[in-house]
Amino acid sequence: METYKRILSYAKPLGKYWPPYLLLSILSVIFGVANYALIGPVLSMLFEPGKAASAAAAPQGSFSLEYVEQACNHILYGIISGSGFLKGLLFVCLALVAATLLSNICRYLSQRILVSMKTKLMYNLRSDLFSKVASLDVGYFNNRRKGDILSSISNDVAEVQNSIAGSFHIFFREPLLVLGFLAALFFMSPRLTLVSLVALPVSAIVISRITGRLRRDAVETQTLMGRILSHFEEAISGSRIIKAFNAQKYVEGQFDKDNEAHRRISLAVSNRQELASPVSEFLGVTVAAIVLLYGGWLNYRGQLGMSWAAFVVYIGFYWRVLEPAKAMAASYAAIQKGLVSAGRIFDILDAENDIKESEKPLELDGFNDSIEFRGVSFNYGGEPVLEDINLTIPKGKTVAIVGPSGAGKSTLADLIPRFWECCSGEILIDGHDIRSLSIASLRSIMGIVTQEPILFNDSIYGNITFGMQDVNARQVEEAAAIANADEFIARMEKGFQTNIGDRGTKLSGGQRQRLAIARAVLKNPPFLILDEATSSLDTESERLVQDALTKLMSNRTCLVIAHRLSTIRHADEIIVLQRGRIAERGTHDQLIKAGGLYSHLCELQDFS
Repeated sequence: METYKRILSYAKPLGKYWPPYLLLSILSVIFGVANYALIGPVLSMLFEPGKAASAAAAPQGSFSLEYVEQACNHILYGIISGSGFLKGLLFVCLALVAATLLSNICRYLSQRILVSMKTKLMYNLRSDLFSKVASLDVGYFNNRRKGDILSSISNDVAEVQNSIAGSFHIFFREPLLVLGFLAALFFMSPRLTLVSLVALPVSAIVISRITGRLRRDAVETQTLMGRILSHFEEAISGSRIIKAFNAQKYVEGQFDKDNEAHRRISLAVSNRQELASPVSEFLGVTVAAIVLLYGGWLNYRGQLGMSWAAFVVYIGFYWRVLEPAKAMAASYAAIQKGLVSAGRIFDILDAENDIKESEKPLELDGFNDSIEFRGVSFNYGGEPVLEDINLTIPKGKTVAIVGPSGAGKSTLADLIPRFWECCSGEILIDGHDIRSLSIASLRSIMGIVTQEPILFNDSIYGNITFGMQDVNARQVEEAAAIANADEFIARMEKGFQTNIGDRGTKLSGGQRQRLAIARAVLKNPPFLILDEATSSLDTESERLVQDALTKLMSNRTCLVIAHRLSTIRHADEIIVLQRGRIAERGTHDQLIKAGGLYSHLCELQDFS
């Protein structure tokens, strides 16, 4: 129930929707009851014309349902006696049509209100979900399958929309219909109605037993759907490797296992869900048959207390009770799946962000002095990655980080913009602990170029200006020229407006890297992080990219993570990491003379 209430909270302010919705729903019920109630006079006129004389006198007594019924009969039979039978029949038929029209108009208008509320709810839910996903720290995504996250964003949101948001009218209008028709049933025959109500607990128990396992099975279904989406994502991103190793049959086999498991469980869930409605209808018809049998027996003994025409109307009222009751039973089964999906969505929305901003963060006004690591250590999954790092990066200097794979080079760089949080020690910028700074201002002074450039399915222009405001075409062109990207952009059919595809797949590796550099040039940050920006390029692309990087690094403070040691020969200081610790430090010449790990790495690359 708490999950359902929380879903409803996304449609706030509810006061905008509920008053007109309830009013229209009540009017719809009233006109709906009147619609069926008018069948009685029609039947009486057709089969009991002698009752006209009994209704000649005006009704007496206080205002009540019985008084209203007598007044209506008095008016109706007054028309018959004054204008004839056919005009009386025409009056009743027109009233029947009018009541039906008004009932459906009210129902349509109330449904429009619910649709407006549902679309507002889904808009707010998706907005919150996207904002949360965009704000979560890097560690969250390392611990979750991408397919599970994508499943929550797509399938779970759709399930909530279809089952929970789509069933609001079942829980707010249909009960009004049930209550309205039940009131009419009690008015017509309390004894018959009490007999029919005896069967309701039996129906409720049967339906609850049928839907009891839906929630548990729905959890497994959604989990398997996350795995299926992961298979798709891996098949798309790993297409080259799958083909290179002739692994199509292997990945198809892995996919088929999860796909078949999902099919079996989905079949069981759907069968149970679909069983709820026919079982509910069968039980309802069974009770209706019992009521019909009991009513006939009472009438045979002269104890029914109503005419046959009224009894037919009574059965019609009872049938109208069954329709919303059946719809509620079917929706209850469907909503169990929706609640599971909502729970998975809220798991993301409630996820703790390990990177927390200070309650009163300082705004960093530029970069003026240095970046300093003081006794910094970092663990991941209980395993030490960095231990007791002490390092200063003065303004205007270039510091390079080298070392074997897994030494902690990229992790050290990721600690500065707070993609990760150090476990002990502190990182200072201009004497301020970065945890005391606002995250936005901290990252505003930094530009990052990674080994695998992160580009988006947008135009070249959109990728270069990504996240930046108040830039013009001239600035973008100048940034592209500095990054040595202007030449290949000019050859594109639409120039800067050319779409580069998903992750820049329409470009070569060198072209993608130069676009990433152009983006960093346009941002013009005082501090630059280069994470093995040329390691995956061919010789010609590396030359162009390195030339662009040299221009970018000019007059900036730089932290360079290097795989190809030739690119950092002229760094002001080189830090050699080994097993998460600083093993050596110094200039290129000093480290070569020392004959340690750095010198050994240079020899492996045939470089001195």
